[in-house]
Amino acid sequence: MAAPDTAPTPNAPPPLTTTPTPPTEVDATDPAPAPGARLDELLAGLPEPAKGCALDATRPSAETLALLARRRSTKVKDGMTGPAPEGAALAGLLRLAARVPDHRQVVPFRFVTIDGPARGRLGRVAADALAADGETSEAKLALERGRFERAPLVVAVVACPDVNHKTPEWEQMLSVGAVCQTLMIAAHAAGYGAQWLTEWVAYDDRVRAALGLAPGERVAGFIYLGQAVGEPAERARPDMAALVTACPV
Repeated sequence: MAAPDTAPTPNAPPPLTTTPTPPTEVDATDPAPAPGARLDELLAGLPEPAKGCALDATRPSAETLALLARRRSTKVKDGMTGPAPEGAALAGLLRLAARVPDHRQVVPFRFVTIDGPARGRLGRVAADALAADGETSEAKLALERGRFERAPLVVAVVACPDVNHKTPEWEQMLSVGAVCQTLMIAAHAAGYGAQWLTEWVAYDDRVRAALGLAPGERVAGFIYLGQAVGEPAERARPDMAALVTACPV
């Protein structure tokens, strides 16, 4: 997730009541989907477990571990093209993103999808806000007008914590962050490039008003979704030995 810079829903498919299938062993001989393949049909048809039904306590998956070991954000500045998930596939993707730890089931999040002409309209709101603040560079204003057109789809994950709820607001915000990361992982697994950004527009009241945010709501992230142009390179990762300590008592 990027820090703020200084520069300037589709209908979900009907839920399905199912009994979870037992975990299956990974067959290393099975061919993996080709690079660039998308799993739209799988997304659209994923069953939604009924409340109270038995779920897997564990589901060993070498493929999931391999995905987590190599997942990398797709930088929109390097290019992101179509197609993006839409319709039932997008609904399935967002349903997966919402399956996060949520203490006392507050559901302190919601989604705003930004696609098609809405991307340009929201970009013009950003450019007008910057111009109202005194920006005169046409190059910078043009950049803002095209900000949300850097990908075919942008999903704003909106934090809407209940500040009067027994669950601390901090814990609610952690759930919202988990939604953003789960959406990133699910998109990657489904064959889509994704990047989680905030940038200055996430903190601007005029942009938030254009998105329809209510008082007290905040943008946790703009998730850009589409097809990667080229392959991202690995970046430096933290020294785990410096991050892990044993409890001192």
